[in-house]
Amino acid sequence: MSVPISILDLAHIGEGMTARDSLDASVAMARHAEELGFERVWYAEHHNMDSIASSATSVLIAHVAAHTRRIRLGAGGVMLPNHAPLTIAEQFGTLETLHPGRIDLGLGRAPGSDQNTMRALRRDPAAADSFPQDVLELQGYLTGESRIPGVNAVPGRGTDVPLYILGSSLFGAKLAATLGLPYSFASHFAPQALEEAVAAYRSEFTPSEWCVEPYVIAGVGVTAAPTTEEAREQFHRAQRQMAARLLGRGRSLTDAEAEAALESPAGRHVAQMATYSAVGDAGEVKDYLEWFAKHARADELIIAPRSDGGSAQLRSLELVAEAMGLAQR
Repeated sequence: MSVPISILDLAHIGEGMTARDSLDASVAMARHAEELGFERVWYAEHHNMDSIASSATSVLIAHVAAHTRRIRLGAGGVMLPNHAPLTIAEQFGTLETLHPGRIDLGLGRAPGSDQNTMRALRRDPAAADSFPQDVLELQGYLTGESRIPGVNAVPGRGTDVPLYILGSSLFGAKLAATLGLPYSFASHFAPQALEEAVAAYRSEFTPSEWCVEPYVIAGVGVTAAPTTEEAREQFHRAQRQMAARLLGRGRSLTDAEAEAALESPAGRHVAQMATYSAVGDAGEVKDYLEWFAKHARADELIIAPRSDGGSAQLRSLELVAEAMGLAQR
């Protein structure tokens, strides 16, 4: 398969795990991914979620970068309206200075949280409206062409950290096209607008000094196991856990309650989120990823592992890498 394959690590805090356990697992995953030939690992900014440990995204990237040698690492993404562009330029400029040629910066405009958490973050509800201007301001700091006279990011100025626009709708697609930036679509959890958004991005793309041609990264869930049955069992458990997180309303659910939630009308929405998922043995996952890359018109795939974590998750990555011939690329 010609397209690169990357990983979105959700830094999941599973049952019986601590946040430290999750962060240690992220290091193990990135080191394993590096040896297997994956292109990059990204981490997403989420807040006030008991099951996700990547809230301080830049700090996590720094930690993982210090424990790896060459794999690209980045944000998939930083929710820019939660931050001042100068602060993000300084953080990622520092990362690039410490780990040159290895840092990516994906940018989204969603809050990554609920309304109360937005208030705790001191986020203005209207901040998303200035997202395009904030992206340009951030870009100016990183290129050394600041849009605010006399203000520079140190470190950051002249580091040219590559920017990616993230999205799950036409807004991000059109913005990435206008700015001439790569575009990453969150089809691993928001599949509905994939084809329309990619078509809009490709048709409206304006070449820039950062990206001469359109570049699409598409997200896809992956559960690979030695047997089809084992993969399907792991995927179902992952779906049940997701239903419990999203529908549990702040309380822990038993397996039976989570199963009932998954089978409810609201649970069907959880299942729909995983429309694009490669589930099966190595051959089945390979066939699906090859089909999906063509379907999404993707230049790169970023997989969201959906497995039992630990050794099962690392084994899943091994099966993907072997099936897709990553080490031979």
